[in-house]
Amino acid sequence: MATNSSSSGGYELPWVEKYRPVKVAEVVGNQDAVSRLQVIARDGNMPNLILSGPPGTGKTSSILALAHELLGTNFKEAVLELNASDDRGIDVVRNKIKMFAQKKVTLSPGRHKIIVLDEADSMTTGAQQALRRTMEIYSNSTRFALACNTSSKIIEPIQSRCAIVRFSRLSDQEILGRLMIVVDAEKVPYVPEGLEAVIFTADGDMRQALNNLQATYSGFRFVNQENVFKVCDQPHPLHVKNMVRNVIDGKFEEACSGLKQLYDLGYSPTDIITTLFRIIKNYDMPEYLKLEFLKETGFAHMRICDGVGSLLQLCGLLAKLSRVRETAKAV
Repeated sequence: MATNSSSSGGYELPWVEKYRPVKVAEVVGNQDAVSRLQVIARDGNMPNLILSGPPGTGKTSSILALAHELLGTNFKEAVLELNASDDRGIDVVRNKIKMFAQKKVTLSPGRHKIIVLDEADSMTTGAQQALRRTMEIYSNSTRFALACNTSSKIIEPIQSRCAIVRFSRLSDQEILGRLMIVVDAEKVPYVPEGLEAVIFTADGDMRQALNNLQATYSGFRFVNQENVFKVCDQPHPLHVKNMVRNVIDGKFEEACSGLKQLYDLGYSPTDIITTLFRIIKNYDMPEYLKLEFLKETGFAHMRICDGVGSLLQLCGLLAKLSRVRETAKAV
């Protein structure tokens, strides 16, 4: 895991790994989910678990921290971790997982071996069916923890055998708290706007926030707004904000030329519309207007995801937003 320290500013580990929580209590955010896991860590009575939620919210970290607290020194021999990058078809379930479930490990009373399946929603249905049987047969010696982005992609029989713990995106405040700890520990020079930019680009994803912070520090040795947006290569929010302001002020031509500038810089329509959505969401405007703007942006995003990502599509969105504004004004 160690990287070449000479070329990358003297760090050995990615900060995501270096500052990964060791205890469940150290996991940032999702207080309800974390407190449930803390009770399991304290009592030692672990059920099969499904942890579902967006990426970078602490699902895998929570499972590994829980396993460390439950198993202590036996962690290495009593935990099997399989990621989406591993082959996890039906053969792996029949062989690797089954063999691990059969393996005899001496643990203190009330403790079980733990099989962690990361990105479990990318497993084939056949593999999930085989997994269900394995969960049943070895239920007295082995517990399963499945991390996934959408729990609905896990087949019903497995869902009914597990306790589901839901994670949601982290708030800006929670991400800032952890960033400050890392910034102080690594002595990173920064300005407050720089950290704001890191939080904006992360959009509730702690992993993304730490990676963006580290990338900016490695590349520029200083965390400010400009450097962060250069590294993350996202449309600058101020530029997008000006576009929205022009639409609201009735300056359609200026809004379109601002959009064309972004498009000509090579930003993908998906990047532009995602930033636009987040700017509108936090923009200070009448509530009914904001809702209409968000609705139109959502429709345009859907069309872009279907592959119609042209400049015309984005200009059409601005035209629709202008029309919504005109209608609202008339009312």
